[in-house]
Amino acid sequence: MLIEFKVTNFRSIHTTQTLSMVAGTGTEHKEQNTFLSGLSSLPNLLRSAAVYGPNAAGKSNLFRAMLFMQNFVLTSQALQEGQNINVAPFLLNSKSRTEPSEFEVSFIHDKVRYQYGFAVNNTRVTNEWLLAYPEGRPQRWFERKFDLQKSSDDWHFGSKFAGSGQLRDLWQKATRQNGLFLSTAIQLNNEQLKPVFNWFQQKLAVILPGGDINLQFSIEQCASEEGKKRIMEFMNSADISITGIELKKIPFSLDILPPTTPQEIKDLVIRGMQGKEMTNVRFLHKTVDSGDIVSFDISDESGGTQKLFAFAGPLLDVLAKGRILFVDELDTSLHPLMVRFLINLIHNSEISRNNAQLAFTTHDTSVLDTDIFRRDQVWFVEKDTESASRLYPLSDFSPRKGEALERGYLKGRYGALPFIGEFKF
Repeated sequence: MLIEFKVTNFRSIHTTQTLSMVAGTGTEHKEQNTFLSGLSSLPNLLRSAAVYGPNAAGKSNLFRAMLFMQNFVLTSQALQEGQNINVAPFLLNSKSRTEPSEFEVSFIHDKVRYQYGFAVNNTRVTNEWLLAYPEGRPQRWFERKFDLQKSSDDWHFGSKFAGSGQLRDLWQKATRQNGLFLSTAIQLNNEQLKPVFNWFQQKLAVILPGGDINLQFSIEQCASEEGKKRIMEFMNSADISITGIELKKIPFSLDILPPTTPQEIKDLVIRGMQGKEMTNVRFLHKTVDSGDIVSFDISDESGGTQKLFAFAGPLLDVLAKGRILFVDELDTSLHPLMVRFLINLIHNSEISRNNAQLAFTTHDTSVLDTDIFRRDQVWFVEKDTESASRLYPLSDFSPRKGEALERGYLKGRYGALPFIGEFKF
């Protein structure tokens, strides 16, 4: 379960910006849109958060920050000594260009609250820390901070951090300057830190446009009859009428690449895929007049149908396992009613029994509606006077219950709108 995410000095984000999934005191949609955290010290958590704002305001960078944090946790131990860290600080300020980027996430996993974060520049990790709350009170398990004068890390291990002094020395010495202690200790079989690492690996999913969402996950789900049935039920409940899905192995073909693909890329693909097979997906439809079954290649289906099929596998997995899903531009190629359908799945406690959470960016103002969202579920991003991204919640404006949010937003009541100037030929 995600509690909150903080990021500082990353791409268009300069000062610390916080996305919180903690429910406010409002009572609207409390039963549908919030759920119990399971911890007496925490209020209810939100099932979803929608982020609005103009193009180039920095909405995507908020999600890129979460993806960077996840990837760095999962892979930093594999970086070679001296290999650069591919992080991008805020460049429109002379001081921030040389300062580290910082990321922190608070979450609940296996009924324990954790607060984990790190700061990095292009060459090293400058800070890393982990607090755990197994008994309701914070325990500092470890902290590592780079001392510029000594040109070395200062380390602190709390009394509740398991492992003998010899083991701690091993984990510490094995941690490179460009790698995380968390990632390194996990590689060396640290059991106590596994829940934290597993949250990033198993519970968090981030989808950016043109990123990880693809057909493969849904195709793999269709390999079993049960999985195929679930995806068909999902598609049909979204008013995509299909009577069946066919999977067929075919030899690899360069036809799947765009015509403009450079020859050197084609040569690389040929070397990598030579002799391998692809899975061809076809949807079966019933004709209205005769009831005959006609099959269509997925490439002949609409963009919305293709995206919904690609989205089906990941979303069903998120719902079944209670994962946290970040999706940038959820509404791309989808009808507004389809976006409502997906949001309602997350909000439906009978379907999302394991308390899945969804955070997404969108330009679709038709779902900016108090019939769908609580006031604490809506966020906005806009650029400030220094061209830095600023994230703020709708609740800052204390809107009335039942207020026409879409109208208020488009009239500029909440900010985060594009400035449209006059254009002349």
